Amino acid sequence: MSDLDLNLLVALDALLREQSVSAAARRLGLSTSAMSRTLSRLRAALGDPILVPAGRGMVATPHALAIGAEVHLLKEAVQSVLSPPSTVEIREVRRHFTIRANEAFVLLYAAGLSAAVTSAAPGIRLRFAPRSDKDVQALRDAAIDLDIGVLPRDSGELRCQTLFEDRYVGLARLGHPIFDADRITAERFAAWGHVLFSMQADFAGPIDRALAELGHVRDVRLIVPSFPAVIAVAAASDLIGSIPKSYCKSAAISHIETFDLPVDVSGFNIVQAWHPRMDADPVHRWLRALIFETFHSMN
Repeated sequence: MSDLDLNLLVALDALLREQSVSAAARRLGLSTSAMSRTLSRLRAALGDPILVPAGRGMVATPHALAIGAEVHLLKEAVQSVLSPPSTVEIREVRRHFTIRANEAFVLLYAAGLSAAVTSAAPGIRLRFAPRSDKDVQALRDAAIDLDIGVLPRDSGELRCQTLFEDRYVGLARLGHPIFDADRITAERFAAWGHVLFSMQADFAGPIDRALAELGHVRDVRLIVPSFPAVIAVAAASDLIGSIPKSYCKSAAISHIETFDLPVDVSGFNIVQAWHPRMDADPVHRWLRALIFETFHSMN
């Protein structure tokens, strides 16, 4: 099909519908001579005259009449396939999306996102999948539609949009002795037992590196698999922890007190990431915009 010119299909449909070279030319915005040359190419390609003179006009050959309806359908189909995605009536869409996010994110934001989606598009269902890993292959394979969280390291091929900026804060139960001093120093912070979140058996993150620069090592007593678990443990013990500031909206935060970390730790962005193949999908694009707007209203 290397010599196939799809413009011939459009021209053939116009000629068969108008049964006039000049009228078909006007229909397509071409000159009559250009349409005459196109008719010659069509005759050679089909091995049929297609249109022949009849008095002052032209009539279609039996073969042209036989293929006329199919030519029109093919032309419409080709134009549909080779056109940008059409706009959609979002309330009529029936579709589900899988979003990968950690447990804390789901606890804090899933209800708000679900309400926003249901209000605008009741036929769209959201499914949250655990963020047990940050492998981009799941986005490539369409196992998930969006990945929300800290940007993965190997995300070069992904499209990403920042939802909000976050930073770590310290936390301890109400009435914890760490608050007895006028200020919380790095030394005082490191000396207390810590509970921290990690998906690994051993962990040293940006807070540990910042403490190390000052010659301190925090006393990690407990590692848990989520930030809500950090909050729950800190609220029920003398262990102190560190969580993203955005998680201070959870219900358990009423039993603890937060404080600025006594070390310099950079903030980080929470993003939504997707594979480029979904860029032009109108419903996926709508969902991304809704999530972005929802986060701006909630943070």
